[in-house]
Amino acid sequence: MASRIEQIIEEIEEYVDNCKFQPLSTTKIVVNKEELEELLRELRLKTPDEIKRYQKIISNKDAILADAQAKADGIIANAEAKAKELVSQHEVMQQAYAQANDTINKSNQQAQGILDSATQDANNIRLSAITYTDDMLANLGNIMKSTIDDSGAKYNAFIDSLQTAYSTVQQNRQELAPQTSQAAINSVSDEGIEDDKLDEDEED
Repeated sequence: MASRIEQIIEEIEEYVDNCKFQPLSTTKIVVNKEELEELLRELRLKTPDEIKRYQKIISNKDAILADAQAKADGIIANAEAKAKELVSQHEVMQQAYAQANDTINKSNQQAQGILDSATQDANNIRLSAITYTDDMLANLGNIMKSTIDDSGAKYNAFIDSLQTAYSTVQQNRQELAPQTSQAAINSVSDEGIEDDKLDEDEED
């Protein structure tokens, strides 16, 4: 069963796949900032829980080893008890000791095999948990880096567009400057003519 964090990553990947490309681009896409931020916010909340869960799996290694040690100790104890029983029942002490030693050696080998197997299983579980967590964090890092790069590109494009518009405004003003100066001169001339007419009317 997939964890919630795996489901969120799949949802982000599916969301990105379904986004439309920007006009005249085959690499940049248009995203809904609120939807993407909501998915990333839930991902940030779930990540610590997932890491704790795999840390718990790793900590189970000690429990596995302790259980294996207990089983091994029980096997050795039974072997020693059987060895003592053999010594007491057989009239030939040497044969009894030989059988007892053989039983103990076999029990030790069996116990060591259990310990080795348990250690291998615990190490495999720990390695799998660490590898999975690292892959998950790497995938999350790639998604965040892609989002940051895309946001930076959009910001730079906006600044370039704003700079172009500003340059156009300045150029238009420069083109209008001569006309504005001539209009001011004409306005002053018209006012002078009007004043002369008023003076003549007053004299009449």
